Amino acid sequence: MSSQPLLQSAPGKRIALPTRVEPKVFFANERTFLSWLSLGVVIGALAIGMLNFGDRPAFISAFLFTLAAMLTMIYALTTFHWRAKSIRLRGQAGFDDKLGPTLLTIVILIAMIVNFVLRFTYESKDKHGKKN
Repeated sequence: MSSQPLLQSAPGKRIALPTRVEPKVFFANERTFLSWLSLGVVIGALAIGMLNFGDRPAFISAFLFTLAAMLTMIYALTTFHWRAKSIRLRGQAGFDDKLGPTLLTIVILIAMIVNFVLRFTYESKDKHGKKN
């Protein structure tokens, strides 16, 4: 029997060993996915409420909030699959994404600003129309 170690490497070289991925990493990915989906459902419910109980400005704003809800759900799905593939392949890169949440926040902010602008202009037109 040999007295040499089982895994040998030249000086200065790293030995590649298989790494084990903990199950909690997969569950954390799924939890994050479900959290993003719940946010999309809340935004979608807001849009449906605006569609059912609103007037013309609410209808336009509901369209923007529906778009934001769909983008949120599509983002959640693509990010979930990207992270799951990276975890399966044991990628050591970071799993964070700064661009996606920033863009979704901007879309929701634009929808809110459009909602407020349309609401105030509609109310001011309505008040001026009743006085004359």
